[in-house]
Parts: sequence; C-alpha cells; structure tokens
Amino acid sequence: MPRLSQRFSSFPAYPLAHIPARKKALIEAGVDVIDLGAGDADLAPPAGAVSALQRAAEVPAMQRYGFGLGLVRYREAIAAWMQTRFGQRVDPMTEIVPLLGSKEGLAHIAFAFAGPGDVAIIPDPAYQAYLGGTLLSDATPYVYALRPRTNFLVDLDEIPVDVLSRTRILYLNYPNNPTSAIAPRDYLERVVDVCRERDILLVYDNAYSEMGFDGYVPPSIFEIDGAREVAIEFHSLSKTYNMTGWRCGWAVAKPEISTALAKVKAFTDTGQYMGIQAAGVAAIESWAEFVPQNVAVFQARRDAAVTAFRAHGFAVDVPSATMYLWMPLPEGIASAAFADRLREEAGVIVLPGSGFGSGGEGFFRISFIQSEERIAEAAKRAGAVLDAMLKELA
Repeated sequence: MPRLSQRFSSFPAYPLAHIPARKKALIEAGVDVIDLGAGDADLAPPAGAVSALQRAAEVPAMQRYGFGLGLVRYREAIAAWMQTRFGQRVDPMTEIVPLLGSKEGLAHIAFAFAGPGDVAIIPDPAYQAYLGGTLLSDATPYVYALRPRTNFLVDLDEIPVDVLSRTRILYLNYPNNPTSAIAPRDYLERVVDVCRERDILLVYDNAYSEMGFDGYVPPSIFEIDGAREVAIEFHSLSKTYNMTGWRCGWAVAKPEISTALAKVKAFTDTGQYMGIQAAGVAAIESWAEFVPQNVAVFQARRDAAVTAFRAHGFAVDVPSATMYLWMPLPEGIASAAFADRLREEAGVIVLPGSGFGSGGEGFFRISFIQSEERIAEAAKRAGAVLDAMLKELA
C-alpha cells in the first residue's frame, strides 16, 4: 500500500466516525436505541423548501453546474436576511460565498490564510473542521481548553505573546458547540480589538445564531465595531431549518476575504446544486414564520432534558442557546468509557467530551434531537449506567 502522508497521520480520530455502524448493529440486534448524539434533529424542514426543491428538479437549467456564482437569488436572499436579522448591509455578489454547508468553508478558509509556520488558535473542545482545516493547510494548531473557569470563552490574555505573534487565524463559535456557551458583547469587542491590532483573521462560526432561548438573541460578529475589517462569519441552514443533509450554507466577509475563500473553492468544488440553493431561498424567506415555531420545540425539549437529567443525578446548567446540554461527569468517570457503556448497555447514544478534543474530557454532550418523552427515557437509562459506574469506583 502507498505510504500515507505525514499530514494525514496527524489527524485524530473523528468523534462520530464509528457511531453509525454501532447504531445499525444495535438496532439489528433488537435494541431500542435512543440517539442523542449528532446535532441532527428529527424535525421537518420548511414545506416551502421541499416544494422549491421539487420544482427545481424539473427545470433543466437547474441541473447544470452552479460554479462559484451559484443561484443569484440565493445570494440576494442571504443579503436581505443579513439586513433584516442583524442590520448589516452586504453586497450579494462580492461579500457572500455560497457553501456546501458551513463545515467545508470553515476548513477551506485556512487554506487561504495559513501555512507552515503560522498558528491557528482553536478552542478545545470544538467542531473538528477547525482542526482539520488547520492541519490540511500545514499550519500549527494552538489548542485552548474551554473550561468553566472562563465561562467556556477563549481568553486571549492567557495565550503566550510569541504564539499570538504567529497567529493568522482565530476560530470562535458562539453560541458554542458543544458547550452551549454564549459570548457577552464586551468579550466580542475585546476579541475584535486584538484581531485588528495583530492582523488576525477572526473566523466566526455562527451556525446557532437562530437557536436562542428565553429572549436571548445571538448577535452577528459584524454588529461589533471594526469586525468587518478582520472577520468572516459562517452561517448554515442545517440547524435553523432542520436541513442538515442538504449541505447548504454561506460565508460573509469583505471582498478581500470572501474572494480568497471563493478562489480556494474554485479548485475544490463546482458549487452546490442550484436546486438546493432554490430551496435555501424558500427556507430563508420563511424565517419570520418558521424559526420561532421551530425554536419553541427545541426550548421545550431543552426544558425536558434539564428536568430529566437533573432528576437522574446529573449536574445541568440551563443553556441560553444551541441544541445541546454539556454535562460534567463525576471525577473518575472518563467520558469515552461512559458514552461507550451507555450505548452498549442501555442503547443511548451521546457524545463524549473527549471526542471534541482533550479539553472536553470530563463532560458529555446530548442533543435535543428526539421527543421530550424519548429524552426523558434516555436520561433514566443514563442515570442507571452512571450509578453502576460509580458503585464500581467505590
């Protein structure tokens, strides 16, 4: 077999890679599996998006390459939404990059702005696309552990000056996956100031911008003065509209930044299917009606999850955003061991904190992707497994 590259060998195991096969095997063995793992809800996308895709499938022109330009109506719908939602005027032709889901853009942006000798600051735990893009660009990841003592925020004052001097990219994601943390405005202002002072590209993953609860409204990074100079913001239809498998998202930045990402993509793909972009237009145009109803479902599931997991012995903070609970485990219980036993012995799938990076050890994540009743049953099973593990430690 040909030798694998050193770059490939630097990749850690991906946290979700083995779970689908194990889930399939358990179901085939007759196990009642409750999957609270991936952020992949069991809810329907907007009906208008489905209808738009059906119509597009019958239009011959829609079946051709979209290239980087894609469907102009999709760009225009994004620009209109950015203005409505955040009060931000963006040029649909020069400041928006249509993406095959935000994940590939988050990875590809590093190809344009980082290379050997450069540093990318990566939260830990975090979405693995940040690390993937950094390693593929031959840059050096500087991993910053997100812990409760900083409210799961990246404190740039704690990063060595010699690291900051070599940093080209800072990845941030608030509301945060997997911790559900939110970033105060004054924190974002300080981050933008540092990025401007040091000429660091701020890659702001805003995939959960529409999943705020109890009156919390997540901001765009562009609402912070000066951010347009140094930031690129990523959005996705996946969580907002229950369209994870459709792979449809976008990035927004000033032309000097957006065109760099677009150029990288020109060498790696030929654009999202324009029928899906047409569905994206319909989804975005349903925002005012669809999103509040959808978020209400997630809030009810959040409340049910908090109640159920607390009742079965887990320490739970009530998140203000996202579709996740990030729960600590008792000392001596490894997150991977807990997740494995919970899956194999009780048929409940959760994600161990260590799967998001070593900084996530001591925690596990559940997603609000099933009904309140199923979440409650999962919490009951999880409590029984935790009790058994604690007894073994005693």
